Amino acid sequence: MKTGTICLIGGSGFVGRHLAAQLSSAGWSVRIPTRHPQRQRDLCVLDGVQLSAADIHDAQALRELCRDCAAVINLVGILNEKGHDGRGFQRAHVDLAEKIVAVCREQSVPRLLHMSALNADAHETHSHYLRTKGMAEDLVHAAATQGLQVTSFQPSVIFGPGDSFFNRFGALLKIIPAAFPLACPDALFAPVYVGDVAAAFVKALTTPATLGQRYALCGPTRYTLRQLVEYTARTLGLHRHIIGLSPALSSVQSRVFEYLPGKPFSRDNYWSLQKHSVCNAPFPTVFGITPSSLETIVPGYLANRTQRSRYDEFRKVKM
Repeated sequence: MKTGTICLIGGSGFVGRHLAAQLSSAGWSVRIPTRHPQRQRDLCVLDGVQLSAADIHDAQALRELCRDCAAVINLVGILNEKGHDGRGFQRAHVDLAEKIVAVCREQSVPRLLHMSALNADAHETHSHYLRTKGMAEDLVHAAATQGLQVTSFQPSVIFGPGDSFFNRFGALLKIIPAAFPLACPDALFAPVYVGDVAAAFVKALTTPATLGQRYALCGPTRYTLRQLVEYTARTLGLHRHIIGLSPALSSVQSRVFEYLPGKPFSRDNYWSLQKHSVCNAPFPTVFGITPSSLETIVPGYLANRTQRSRYDEFRKVKM
């Protein structure tokens, strides 16, 4: 039996797909807005999942999406913007969160779950990403004083099938022979499994103790960025010499790569990496989750990607 309808904003992305599957299994109806429903047909096979062609930045579209919902979940986030002045981050993180809060109030939606990030800080002076993530997080929690029940999550880097971390480094390692220059090699991460993050969101929907809370989510082990890239190479059976760049050379690389197609590494990424993405406490006990290690998950999707899976991904993009 369905327990209500969830509007899952950002539901067609990496985390969203995993969360949609868990919400469906838990008996929720899930409403997912997307600009291109024809590209997300794999989500339609999930019981209770409905795709809606919509622009999430349009206030009227948001009203329709959130109508009669038991909760709204906002997963939207970008790691890079098209420009260089922070306006893209402001629009994706702060402006959208502001619109969602307003619509939740208007439509009497009682519950809002919000995806933030570790080190999100409204007073951050260098990284637009971290500053706007912090501003958005503070904004949604401020709405709790007006009756909206809010919970936010601050994950470290998230891994799992379809991730943009191990898969991206894997692709780069394959095309760059012998030596691999790595910026910010000593930056620390505690990678957290996407299935555990999704489970925390689902659990929060029915756990009153999570109301008003901000949860940092990390996996069980800390690694430097160099260790994670070396692990990726070993898992793929590649012999690569990882050359850790100095802070000065890392900064230079970010300034150059920012203007390459796809912006593989930006100045904002560089500034974000100046703060370690690790938690000060274990995975929150309120969720009853023992976080998965990357060594038990990553080889299953990174080293065993078949030609068929690559074709399916290509077809999904082209549809």
